[in-house]
Amino acid sequence: MTLNVFNSSPSPIQPPEQTRHRRWLWLTLGIAGIAAISATAGALLAVSMSSKPLAQRHLTSEEAKIFDQGEISSGDLHLPILTRPVNILVLGTKVLSSDVANPPNDSQNLSYDPTLNSLEGLSDTMLLLRFDPANQKLVALSIPRDTRTLVAGRLTKINEANAIGGPASAAKAVSDLLGGIGIDRYVRINVLGVGKLVDALGGVTAYVPQDMRYQDETQHLYINLKKGEQHLNGNQALQLLRFRYDQYGDIGRIQRQQMLMRSLMEQTLKPATVVKLPQILAVIQSHIDTNLSVEELIALTGFAAKTDRAKVQMLMVPGDFSSDGQSETSYWLPNSGKITALASRYFGTPRPDYVNASSSVTTSVKVALQNSTGQPEIAQATLKSLENGGYINAFMDDAWNQPLVKTRIIVQQGNIEAAEAIHKVLGFGEVMTESTGNLESDITIRLGQDALPILSPKAANAEAAQPAVQPTPTTSLPSVSPLPMDVN
Repeated sequence: MTLNVFNSSPSPIQPPEQTRHRRWLWLTLGIAGIAAISATAGALLAVSMSSKPLAQRHLTSEEAKIFDQGEISSGDLHLPILTRPVNILVLGTKVLSSDVANPPNDSQNLSYDPTLNSLEGLSDTMLLLRFDPANQKLVALSIPRDTRTLVAGRLTKINEANAIGGPASAAKAVSDLLGGIGIDRYVRINVLGVGKLVDALGGVTAYVPQDMRYQDETQHLYINLKKGEQHLNGNQALQLLRFRYDQYGDIGRIQRQQMLMRSLMEQTLKPATVVKLPQILAVIQSHIDTNLSVEELIALTGFAAKTDRAKVQMLMVPGDFSSDGQSETSYWLPNSGKITALASRYFGTPRPDYVNASSSVTTSVKVALQNSTGQPEIAQATLKSLENGGYINAFMDDAWNQPLVKTRIIVQQGNIEAAEAIHKVLGFGEVMTESTGNLESDITIRLGQDALPILSPKAANAEAAQPAVQPTPTTSLPSVSPLPMDVN
């Protein structure tokens, strides 16, 4: 029987012992939230933090071994804190009635295929989070659901791992894909809980990069979002997260997920949010499963709340679209060499001899330039500055329609040294590690208003000295048109 520790109104049929236990845990969580600001809870936090009230799946001894990496936090006489780097696998599931062998009786209507509150199906979203207290960094690695890899001895899409063997199977598949990275804990959340989570956090202000319209009557799924910055409620945030009907399919969706994640972290990972942790968990409790203890959850949340925005790094498993034309199944084909370098750089795995740290700093990297200023001459001057700095593979990309105050130098392929070198050449902007830029680039620069006072004197000269550079087409990567049945 699962203990609902977040329900403050115990059922009349509960035994007195269970009721007292619930009240004690509720009180403990409330104290923990207050302590996130005052840091005065002390020994009270150490009394009742060993339970795992959000665990819905019982792990066998063999499954538990996959996550047996040792203790990750300490809470003796103070707030729980992380004691070492921690890797957490996050799985978002979307399970339809047609996906299960015995669907509920109320979903037998053949014209309606509802989403069920289940955690045992295909993982629609996969993230590996690394919390690194030594370097005060938080890394989020997106793993495309269509990544082709071995799952239980069979070459298939990695999102099947959870459906085949639950979180332990998914963790093993991810670890093997990334060269043996240890995975400490897991979190699974059903898509129905994501919207409730966003609402519990008060919504999120995010930029919608394009008009999005899609509807699927069988799922009662209706997506209708307008381009531009707006405050999204839970349902609207889900629409942004689930939209996949563009030329990059799931990869484009991952880029939007990273944008939304950054917005959520910037707006909600604050001490005041930690205070609300018990109420937030109460809202999504039935939609979540994790082997994290309450102590560990508070330690992770507290660390994330204190992490500087610039030290939040978002990456994606390096690879390419499949384009063999032999079947209708589309895959993301992982690049093992780039994965090895990424795992070494961001997840602390041993660096092989053939991976040279200094070789990544080069002026031959491919740079995409996206202009948000509305002034073409500024983009021309930027290209000239890059050329003068030795960056001969810089090209003009489509304009970025979101007006930016500060230029973003996006570490598209994880090469942060190259981005920092470009930052020195330009003399403005900020380096951001995420995979939201041009997929064909190593670095994507999104010009903001901070470029104007620096480049304006050069712009006139650049415009007079050379003809306008036309946008370079961005279709050299084979794009995969998502199948209508696999859009959401």
